[in-house]
Formats: sequence, structure tokens, C-alpha cells
Amino acid sequence: MSGNSVCPLLDIVPRRGLADEKFKIIVKNLSPGQPVTLHSLIHSEDNDFWEAFGHYVSDAKGTVKVAEMESLGGSFEGVEPMGLLWSMKPVPGSRPGLRFRKKDVRNPVAVRISVYAGHISNGFKEKPALAYTITERWYIAPGVSRVDVKNNGIRGTLFLPPGPGPFPGILDLWGGGGGLVEYRSALLASHGYATLVLEYFFNKDKEETSGEDLGNKYFEAAFTFLKEHPQVASDRVALLGLSFGTSVALGMAAYSTVICPACLVCISGSHIHPVKDSLSDVFSKMGKNIHKTRYDENNYIIWRDLLLPIPTDPDQKVDVGKIKCPLLMVVGEDDQNWPSAESAEDMGKMMENAGNRHLLTLLSYPGTGHLIEPPYSPHVRSSNFMIAQEKKKVIVLWGGETKLHSYAQEDSWQKILKFLKQHLYHGSDATPKL
Repeated sequence: MSGNSVCPLLDIVPRRGLADEKFKIIVKNLSPGQPVTLHSLIHSEDNDFWEAFGHYVSDAKGTVKVAEMESLGGSFEGVEPMGLLWSMKPVPGSRPGLRFRKKDVRNPVAVRISVYAGHISNGFKEKPALAYTITERWYIAPGVSRVDVKNNGIRGTLFLPPGPGPFPGILDLWGGGGGLVEYRSALLASHGYATLVLEYFFNKDKEETSGEDLGNKYFEAAFTFLKEHPQVASDRVALLGLSFGTSVALGMAAYSTVICPACLVCISGSHIHPVKDSLSDVFSKMGKNIHKTRYDENNYIIWRDLLLPIPTDPDQKVDVGKIKCPLLMVVGEDDQNWPSAESAEDMGKMMENAGNRHLLTLLSYPGTGHLIEPPYSPHVRSSNFMIAQEKKKVIVLWGGETKLHSYAQEDSWQKILKFLKQHLYHGSDATPKL
């Protein structure tokens, strides 16, 4: 800035925090009524760039407070304190089908926040910023331990909160995309839960056993390992499943004589095609409906019809009437991958008939897709997906409208934490802070 003007000052509080923690962005020393653009940028571990931006006008004191002022345009509008995170998209010209996922939780997500003169919507790389700063978003709090697990054939990662424990435990089950996805487990451990994220879809080229050949014994061994860990309270272990992980979690809670969870959280999943023996049996049943696959106008795959209509034959569904613990179901009403809303409705009827409907809490969100992540994660409506059986990469439509989906991620995460605290900590506060 020219003359005797003071340089703009950009501040973020806190500068370093957990990924589910809100921050405040304040710009000072602007001219009164000055139009500016706030821009966020992440360089991902996959070497891709993600960005978001909002248009603001400073107040009479030359200040912009993102938590209190409206964005007049950009990738989000209105008063959105965290809009510079949840509205992020790959920069123009990026590879198709990207999904933002943290791989190494031992390092933070570094977000560059910049302020530019005027209201601009592109060319940020070529324009000089008035000011910028870096904020770190961590999935793992100080003192949380990360332990590789290869025990009795099970593979996963155990995250332990700081201190001797014993802590409530959570067995974390992701979906059919496979691999070992750690960031949710690390974040749960940062809130006081010993969390074991389990890998159960293995690469056939690298492993002796395909994940499809696994069944009840594998999941029972993982649950037993967690329950018997010296830093885990054996009577306070929960199951958390996302997508296909929901099928596993519901099946284990209903039928296993070994797995007796204190509570159950299921996100974007279904009770159709229970996992009773091996995963290959389930995929074989689902494969018979592959002709029901649909495609949108971009030729992205829609798989939700593979499980529709909801079967009337009880043998084709998990007998949720046998579940004896509190169950929290989180579903998106625009889920294009699984019929999660229809499944939750049918589960409610089944539990009502069985007399255990009081155990079910349902969170159903309009305009919300399949990938319900921890809060402030960028909404991804579609992304690449590897079909393991065919070794084929496709683009799958997950669904969701960005603003509504992002609201659902924030609201559901807070209610998941409250549910876990109620049933595993019995209302006490034992959450480590960053």
C-alpha cells in the first residue's frame, strides 16, 4: 500500500488447532469500506492444490471479521466462519475425480490464508497478496500415540490418548474403498478414545489374503484385541462404521457372541446383505444387481439402486431387532451411493416391531451425500474409486449440496461426540486439548 498507509494485518486464532476446531480470521488496517478477497490454499500430499475464496468489504474501522461478516460472493456466501475450508475445491485445471484425504496424520494440513485487494475470482497465483499467513490443522493432539498393529492376523493402527488410561475404545471401520484411513481415528483419540482403525480390504498383489475372504473371526479378533488392551476399558468399547463398514458393524452387533459393543455409530450405510460368514458372500449377492447401476449426465456411477427396493425377506437384512446397545444412525438424504435414508427408515420399523426402537437415534440430513466426514472437510460430490475386484478406476457420484452437506458434517460430528461421551464416558469430560 502506498503513502503513509499501514500494511494490512491478517490474523488467525488459533493459528494451530485440531481439524474439527473452529478458527477466527481477522483482517485489520484496511481502508474503511475496502473490498477484499480472502483466499485459502492447500497443497495436498497427492501434490494437488485446493482452494476457496470469499468476497468481503471492510467495516468503518477498516476491519474484516470472517466469523461475523457476510461473504458477498466467491465459493461461499453469507456469514460462514469456516467457509474457507469446507467450500474448498481443486484449483482449475486439476486432475479429475479428486478427493481430499489426509494420509500422514503425524503432520498437519497447512492452510495458507491470503487477502487480496478487490473482489477477484481467479488468477490468485499471479496476483500479489496484501498479506498472508499459515494455519495448521491437526488430526492428532499432542501426546496421542500412534501404534502399528499386526497381531493375530489383524492389521490396523491404534491411537491412544495421552495418559495411562484405561480409556473407552472404538473400533473404526471404513468402507469398500480399502486401505488404512487414519485421520478419523486420530481425531477420535484426540477426544479421549483409544481408537483402532482396521484394514480389511487388502491389495491382492501385495497380500496373501484378499479382504473379500475375511469374515466374522477377523473382526472378532480385532474387537478382542482392542478390548483386552491394558489401556482400554473392556466394558466400554464401541463400533463405528462408515458405508460398507456400517454393514459390518451392524452384523457384528446383531450376531456375534464375541463382539458386545457398548454403543454403535453407523454413517451412510445399510442393513441389507448382512455380513455373516465372509465378505465375498456379500459382494456376490450385490454383484447380482450390478445391472441396476445408473449413470448421471457426466457418466459418473450411481450405485444406490443395487440395494433397492428394500427387501422384505428378513434373511436379506441384518436382524437389527437383536441389537442390544444404543445405536446412532447418520444418513444423508442425497446419498447417491447407498440407500442409507431408506435403510434407516426400514431399520426403525424393524426395531419398533422387535421392541428395541428406543435404542435407535437417527440423524437425517437433507442435501447431504454419502461422504460424511469430520467437520470442515471439503465437500466432494464425486471422486475416483477403485473397484478392487476388477482393478478398475471409475468416478462415483456420492451426492450432496456443498453448504447443506458441510452443515451436516459439523452438526453430526458434534452429536457423534456427544453420543460417544454419553455412552462411553457416562457424561464425564476427559478430552485432551491441543
